[in-house]
Amino acid sequence: MRSALVVSEGPWQVNEKGAHALEVVLHKATYVLPWSQFLYAEGGEDEARLVFATHDVMVKGSRLGALLTDVAAHRLAALAEPISPDRFLNRGAPCVREVAVRKAG
Repeated sequence: MRSALVVSEGPWQVNEKGAHALEVVLHKATYVLPWSQFLYAEGGEDEARLVFATHDVMVKGSRLGALLTDVAAHRLAALAEPISPDRFLNRGAPCVREVAVRKAG
């Protein structure tokens, strides 16, 4: 998943040419969700929900509008659950405080 085209956009990584899948790295599991199974996203600045055919990804934080923009372009390549101390860094910048994945349905 990591390549020269993948760049950091703060708390998440994007692929400028578009990503084929979203890699979600949690503390106890990693999910690779293909963009071909992406259905829709909803949310705002504090919370975003990404819905795939098989899983829902919930993201909580602040200034998540840019995340939704990257999702709309299928540029979002990687998203990681933050380590505890990182939850309070980067005030004023986009911040991801929590990431959760659950099976759809």
